[in-house]
Amino acid sequence: MNRRHFLKTCAFSIGALSVGVPSFARQQSSPRNSLPNIVFILADDMGYGDIQAYNPKSSIPTPHLNRLAEEGMRFTNAHSGSAVCTPTRYGIVTGRYCWRSRLKSGVLFPPNDKPLIDQSRLTVAGMLKRKGYYTACFGKWHLGMEWARDDQGNVDFSKSIKYGPTDVGFDEFFGIAGSLDMVPYVFYKNHEPTQEATETQPGLKFPRFIRKGPKAKDFDPGKVLDELTRQAISYIERRSAAGSPFFLYLPLTAPHKPVWPAERFKGKANIGPYGDFVAQVDDSVGRVLQALNKTQVADNTLVIYSSDNGSYMFRWPEDKPDHTQDAGVQGFHIKNHEANAQWRGTKADIWEAGHHIPFIVRWPGKVKPDTRCDQTICLTDFMATCAEITDFKLPDNAAEDSFSLAPILLGKVRSIPRAPVIHHSGSGMFSLRDGKWKMVFGNGSGGREKPVGKAFEKPYFLFDMENDPSETTNLIDKHPDIAKRLEDKLNNIMNNGRSR
Repeated sequence: MNRRHFLKTCAFSIGALSVGVPSFARQQSSPRNSLPNIVFILADDMGYGDIQAYNPKSSIPTPHLNRLAEEGMRFTNAHSGSAVCTPTRYGIVTGRYCWRSRLKSGVLFPPNDKPLIDQSRLTVAGMLKRKGYYTACFGKWHLGMEWARDDQGNVDFSKSIKYGPTDVGFDEFFGIAGSLDMVPYVFYKNHEPTQEATETQPGLKFPRFIRKGPKAKDFDPGKVLDELTRQAISYIERRSAAGSPFFLYLPLTAPHKPVWPAERFKGKANIGPYGDFVAQVDDSVGRVLQALNKTQVADNTLVIYSSDNGSYMFRWPEDKPDHTQDAGVQGFHIKNHEANAQWRGTKADIWEAGHHIPFIVRWPGKVKPDTRCDQTICLTDFMATCAEITDFKLPDNAAEDSFSLAPILLGKVRSIPRAPVIHHSGSGMFSLRDGKWKMVFGNGSGGREKPVGKAFEKPYFLFDMENDPSETTNLIDKHPDIAKRLEDKLNNIMNNGRSR
């Protein structure tokens, strides 16, 4: 990209990064011993406005996430690769936009959909293994598994899966196949179900929305988040004792539906079960951070917290009745809570609420505490960041849409600016963010807000996100030259097969 398109720099004063400066890993006296542990905690459907560090008006207690932000860097312009689950997770694990894969819209639905990641593709876990890391995933996978089937094609949930996280770079896996509202309701450890699915989970309506299907006897949706947290803590204890660097990918199951917080969190937020569930997510983060402290590895651990997309909770305007305390209503009155802050829309939308997410990084001794960065970033950037931190040279056929955040984290300026970020909605609508400009290549939300519209059907939308962050005014007729430039950039990134 031309340097005149350099994105906004961080809000704190930072110096230039010379191309000739050695990588972070090379600057250490003992590369293996100094490689940081890496913990990536990914919430499921948590909105930008759910965390008090981002939304001081929020009544949901998030003390641990607030403290994480105080001890690290809070990104204000971070985006998920998609406004829905599966494609964002694909981008995190591979550093590649999911719309380049076979999945062009929507999400995978177990047990019918095949694994999405090609086994020949380098993942962030596989890359870190080559650098001596022990790698694990605990939580919601949602990138496809391959189940055993009988002669009639029926799934046999009692048998091993053939293709899961441990086939694409992870040494360990414990978790569930998809979202917590999707069958089967069984924990898997590596390739094996921990119990047979001998019972049937009845279907329930919102807030405990869950689909009817096979369930293991001891599987309790209200205890899943606690179990995943317990597994993560055990892993930290084991790997800290081992002494070698470890990577923990912790994709939580909350506050995604079913909204099913543990009983001890009932009433914590005073705005219904969704708020209580967010409070429990914060508690899980706090327990993981505490484990890092107890095992004395916190000072050498890079912790990232984010969400896979925005919240599904709608915003009810002032002129609508206040049903906040009605647990069956999927939304909040604006005077009580804005799960997605000022952003327009909701999860799945191409509007900002679909993909504008919290992103917090703590790295003691490297990331300056209580700092903020306003540069536009994407969750696909995780893989290139890990590559630079560990001095791994990425091949051309990997992490095609990933740009390292290491210079930003270390208080530098990127020597090469990031390419524009491409957003993608649940139904496959595209938009592109370049500096302050965002262009939507379709005539609706592409998700849940009406009208949904269709991709690549006009009128398109052009927004000035600095002066109109809530996307209220379409400027496309006023700035046709900018619209043409952004459309050309989208086409180039799509056609080139990469943006890095």
